[in-house]
Amino acid sequence: MLSLRTLRLGTQHGHGIGVAIRASSEDVLQVDHGSLYPALHRLEKQGLLAAEWGLSDNKQRAKFYRLTAAGRRQLTSERTRWAILTEAIGRVLGPA
Repeated sequence: MLSLRTLRLGTQHGHGIGVAIRASSEDVLQVDHGSLYPALHRLEKQGLLAAEWGLSDNKQRAKFYRLTAAGRRQLTSERTRWAILTEAIGRVLGPA
């Protein structure tokens, strides 16, 4: 969900996605490359992301990912499920 949300803002390469997640979470969430890249490949295979090769800002060859229409729908669905889950947990942890 975090990768999909990050790509809603625009096309980005894998390392940039990890940096954006870390920055937007104020360094609380740090996505390991060993977890990020397999997830991006899986999302691409599922049709939620599209990718093409290009050059990064530092002129390195990198795969750039973008959200597809199916990815936008999936993000909406996952955000809805997340809201339901966090609300339920809040009720359980709330005052007795």
